Amino acid sequence: MSENATWPLSGFGDEVDPDPNVQAAVLLALGASHIEVRSAWGTNVSEFTPEQVERLKAILDERGLKVSAVASPIGKVDVSLPVEHEVQRLRQVISVAKGLDATYIRIFSFYRADGQSAEAIRDDVMVRMAALAAEAEAAGVVLLHENEKDIYGDTPERVLDIMETVNSPALRVAWDNANFVQVGVKPYSDGYAMLRPYLEYFQVKDALSGTGEVVPSGQGDGELDATVAALKADGFNGFASLEPHLASAHELGGFSGPVAFGIAARAFAALADKHGVRLS
Repeated sequence: MSENATWPLSGFGDEVDPDPNVQAAVLLALGASHIEVRSAWGTNVSEFTPEQVERLKAILDERGLKVSAVASPIGKVDVSLPVEHEVQRLRQVISVAKGLDATYIRIFSFYRADGQSAEAIRDDVMVRMAALAAEAEAAGVVLLHENEKDIYGDTPERVLDIMETVNSPALRVAWDNANFVQVGVKPYSDGYAMLRPYLEYFQVKDALSGTGEVVPSGQGDGELDATVAALKADGFNGFASLEPHLASAHELGGFSGPVAFGIAARAFAALADKHGVRLS
């Protein structure tokens, strides 16, 4: 067990402001060395032009910020779309990730129609996730599956099902405590041991089980205290990425603004400090 753990700190820049200059300034002020890129100038990463990628890279290089992950919307679509639909979109996102020197791409595992069960779409999900993982592996990037509510992989059991079935080194887990809370799961108690072998990226977010409302780290029912302690004890040294969602959350992202983002960052820093984890 390591006495000293250091986790590179990142955060969703577009939760701060649409302008990447402001995103970078706030993240740096909060002690982050990295940024997670979901959108800039109001444009989602899946729609970046090569010029926008270049412009963003120049801004981040000038500030000395690296990109921890490209937070794509891949897999946040209905599973009835053809396999090729998301594979095509992933190719575009891979080119963005390469342009930003990022290895990780955050993805999801598909929505289903109203009244359709998770079991009914399982096989279709696996075909699509395997196709995405194969594309990623060929390109030398790693997909991070985030456990978002209402997608196939919203419970620990189904996330494990994806990991074991696809069985690719290019598909790993982005762990989100708050999202688990929102589907009635106790994240650490119900899912940590099961998913730890695949857990490579930590999305920092907490929520109240009664309402699903997102709150600063340690102030909700997400068992963040136990999660941080266990990750440290396990020798985790991956990214911790702030996704505060404190002002508004919508389909393709969330927003906090600089002040709320700072509150979320300080709450997590206090939790990390309590367990002897240094954020860099």
